[in-house]
Amino acid sequence: MPTLRELQAVIEDLWPAAGSESWDSVGLVSGDPDQTVEHVHLAVDAVPATADEAVALGADLLLTHHPLLLRGVTTIDETTYKGRVLATLVRGGTALVAAHTNADVVTTGTSAVLADRLGLAEQRPIAPGADPRTGIGRVGVLPDGTTLGALARTLVDLLPPTATGVRVSGDFDRPVRTVALCAGAGDSLLGDAAVRAADVYVTSDLRHHPASEFREQALLGDGPALVDTSHWATEWLWLDVAAEQLRRAAGVRVTVSDLRTDPWDFAVLPAAEPAAEPVHEGDRP
Repeated sequence: MPTLRELQAVIEDLWPAAGSESWDSVGLVSGDPDQTVEHVHLAVDAVPATADEAVALGADLLLTHHPLLLRGVTTIDETTYKGRVLATLVRGGTALVAAHTNADVVTTGTSAVLADRLGLAEQRPIAPGADPRTGIGRVGVLPDGTTLGALARTLVDLLPPTATGVRVSGDFDRPVRTVALCAGAGDSLLGDAAVRAADVYVTSDLRHHPASEFREQALLGDGPALVDTSHWATEWLWLDVAAEQLRRAAGVRVTVSDLRTDPWDFAVLPAAEPAAEPVHEGDRP
């Protein structure tokens, strides 16, 4: 079985740290590089529930997509959730590694997996890297085309269920063929020419003002529709692909967390308006 140091080399080969954004924090968060790793557990988020799960399963490493320590902390007091996560993992002998934007940009990254699951052909990155095959987001073509409503239904069926589901801006019956997408938060790409030229842009965490401005401009210039999905759900699809890559490259046992770490628990929607009863001439006052 590999040591954590050796497994880090495999992770670097699969998802090179050089591909991460300058603001990101990827790689080893906690753990002894010389410890042996037989079992890796994968999750989108390092939260108390996934830390508990990894330790209960006997995993030697918890590999998450989102970094636990992306922003600075001044304490790892166990009454804070980050302190609780680290203490749980350290006591359980479970290391922690993050593969974030470096796992977004590769040819088998988060957006590429979502594009593959949607059946997009002629795929290319929205924002290419030094290697034109890699980069943030994906643009592709649905070979048979569809409608906006049907694409939204496909996404609902494809993604793990969440309270917020899928939100759509655009005409239900609008024809859709070219799809731009970015798994996770992608409003930074709203102004990209490849997004503007698509029939629809699928991403997550869309805020009111950027989405409203994009929608209104699209209505003036026949721009793309918008689909807003759960950040966690779109990136969770990548875990199975990453797990298979690690099994093949490192020969270790790999499990994937099914715990929903999307932050929303339920949604309350307005009740449908009751149908107005017809008024007959004899009923009028």
